[in-house]
Amino acid sequence: MKYSESLKKTQDFQVVYKQGISYANKYLFMHVRENYLNKNRIGISISKKVGNSVIRHHLARLIREGYRLQEKLFYIGYDIVIVVRVNGKNCTYHEIECAIYHLGKMHQIVKKNLV
Repeated sequence: MKYSESLKKTQDFQVVYKQGISYANKYLFMHVRENYLNKNRIGISISKKVGNSVIRHHLARLIREGYRLQEKLFYIGYDIVIVVRVNGKNCTYHEIECAIYHLGKMHQIVKKNLV
């Protein structure tokens, strides 16, 4: 079952940046804001400083898949924006997946009993 959709509009990203809470680890920043909907909305932001379009698109696919496979572990009703740091340029899928889960635990939006 799909619990999330994408954030696409710049205005939606800005609201999460301004009103949300953010935590970071070695590879990613995660900004989270409650949206009072029955789904999560995920946005991915990758600066040109990280790499060219091929690298940025590859990282976006890794993040999208890493979140999708862990989606059932996250509580519902949040806007989440994930920003890739420059250190994340050469990350493997497993490192990205662990970084997403780690940040979810920091934000306390991960169900602890399922892991």
